[in-house]
Amino acid sequence: MVNGKCEIAVNRIKVYAYHGVSQQERIVGADFYVTVNALVDVEPSAWRDDQLDGTADYSRFVGIVRKEMAVPSNLLEHVAARIGSSILAACPSVLKVSVIIEKENPPLGVLCDGVSVKFEQKR
Repeated sequence: MVNGKCEIAVNRIKVYAYHGVSQQERIVGADFYVTVNALVDVEPSAWRDDQLDGTADYSRFVGIVRKEMAVPSNLLEHVAARIGSSILAACPSVLKVSVIIEKENPPLGVLCDGVSVKFEQKR
């Protein structure tokens, strides 16, 4: 039997959302970028039948990102954990998922390219 694992990435999904500890961040909102990397068991689709149900449908990743990013949270870590858990629950072929959330203009009082969190979960 041939086994197959594949990393599927959806890079920098741009979402306007309302995350942050300060009240101002929760009112004004900001641009965020979300990257999802998933290690997927693709053995059925890669070697046998070339069908979507043998892998992970990455359009579902986008839907989950949009849904979870729409729920305001204080911490990006919390949002990233929700996204990862939702992907694992919705996509049985995903063995491991990594979610990176970037915040473009954090209120730090210094000039920087942004901040990010990376959260990893596995089955």
